[in-house]
Parts: sequence; structure tokens; C-alpha cells
Amino acid sequence: MSNADDFPEHTPDEELPKSKTAIKREMTELQKLGEELVNLPAAKLEKISLPEDLEEAVMLARRLKNREGKRRQLQYIGKLMRVIDSDSIRESLESFHQDSVAFRQQFHKLEIWRDRLLNEGDSALEELLCEKPGMDRQHLRQLIRQAQKQASQNKPPAAARKLFKYLRENS
Repeated sequence: MSNADDFPEHTPDEELPKSKTAIKREMTELQKLGEELVNLPAAKLEKISLPEDLEEAVMLARRLKNREGKRRQLQYIGKLMRVIDSDSIRESLESFHQDSVAFRQQFHKLEIWRDRLLNEGDSALEELLCEKPGMDRQHLRQLIRQAQKQASQNKPPAAARKLFKYLRENS
């Protein structure tokens, strides 16, 4: 016969121990997070505050060319990340992703305006000036005319690029 004391009961408030699979999954996620740090451009990496030992490990992984050595270094980075607060690093990386998405959306919007200005002319220009009243109407018209002229002559779209640049600088 077994005694009731042999199997302690868990209260609902008590947290159950993590399974091996859950622990492994967390370690893999931290390793992938470390890999993102290693692949991040240097300017963005500088914006993230990292503990000194983690920063050194990331810099070493960036220099490694040997595939196996780099894999082992990434495992080490994952191990280091287990003992620090990786949430702040994760948030920083997510903000970079959101910034790049916002940049692409803005870039696409400017491309649409450029195309509309070249295809629709004054009606699109009026709409743009209502949305962005600070733009120079005369300069825009001049850029549009030059771009349309170059397009009709099958020349490189230098004026269309200038128009896009003007839209980007004044948006």
C-alpha cells in the first residue's frame, strides 16, 4: 500500500516544473535571438544595450568564418542569454522590424504619388498639395514636365528620380 505522503499534491497556485521540450524550445528561441543580434547591422547593434560578456560573444561570432565554430558560438550566446533579461533585447529587435516595415510603407506611398503625378498631372498635383500644403507647386510642375518629357523621349528617368527625392525630402 502506498502512503499519501509519497505523492505530494500540487496546489493550483503552484507552478508545475517545465518539461524538457519546453526548456529546449526556450533555449532554441534564445539562440535564434542571439543569431539575430549577430546578423544585425553594426549601427543597429550599437543601439542595443548588451551586457559586456554577451556583446563580446556577439562580436566574436560576427568575425567567425568557420561554420561549426560559429554554430558553437551561437549556442554559447544562447546560454548567456538564459541568465540575462532577454525581453529588452527582444523588444529592441522588434522595434527595428517595425521601423523597417514603416519605412517600406512610406517608400511605397511615395512611389504611388510619383506615378500618379506623372500619369494624372494637375489633378494629382492638386490632391497632393491639399495633403501637403508646404510643397512648392512650381518646382513640382517643373519636375513633372521634365520627367514626362524624358519618358516620351525614352531617356533615363533622371527627372522622375528627382521628383521622388523631392517628395521624400518634403513628406
